[in-house]
Amino acid sequence: MPLIDLDLPADATPLPREVRAFLREARRRIERFQRECRVPGFVASDFPMIYAALRALVEGGFASGNLFCEWGSGFGVVACLAAMLQFDACGIEIEPELVDHAQRLADDFDLPVRFLHGSFLSARDENALEESDEFAWLTTEGQGAPPELELGTADFDVIFVYPWPDEEQLIENLFQRHAAAGALLMTYHGGDALRLRRKKGG
Repeated sequence: MPLIDLDLPADATPLPREVRAFLREARRRIERFQRECRVPGFVASDFPMIYAALRALVEGGFASGNLFCEWGSGFGVVACLAAMLQFDACGIEIEPELVDHAQRLADDFDLPVRFLHGSFLSARDENALEESDEFAWLTTEGQGAPPELELGTADFDVIFVYPWPDEEQLIENLFQRHAAAGALLMTYHGGDALRLRRKKGG
């Protein structure tokens, strides 16, 4: 059953001062990290655009609840932005170095976001990877969400992902397989391409 595409209203409201300050510091840390370290597959999103989309999502009442998860959270900026919009947010990231940076960023801004080391793919999803083309950055290593998260995909109201082009269909399939009816999938595709979809059913 296909996911339903949703159109978010345009949001031209300026970013709040605290969000601008947070994004300045996040960019500074990301730029320093990219100069000093090399983590394959880490690419930053268009954070101001994503904040505007999340704000429109909240103001339009699109989400059925406030549980938010960022799959492949990197530096954790999107999950932190969600927390600034009163989501109960967390992030799952396979690279432990990025988990540390993300948690430090959230803690330094007193944002109640949890970042956990692991894969958002479960062992049950291994066949999906084997049946598809080779994916450079997706893995079932870690056997899915860390146990300390105490939540699964079906518990989240909004999931955000920035997939590589060859991962887009697999991400959609995983969301359809595991998310609850009515849950939202927000995906960023580079440039100004942002997509919001809802799982039918229920």
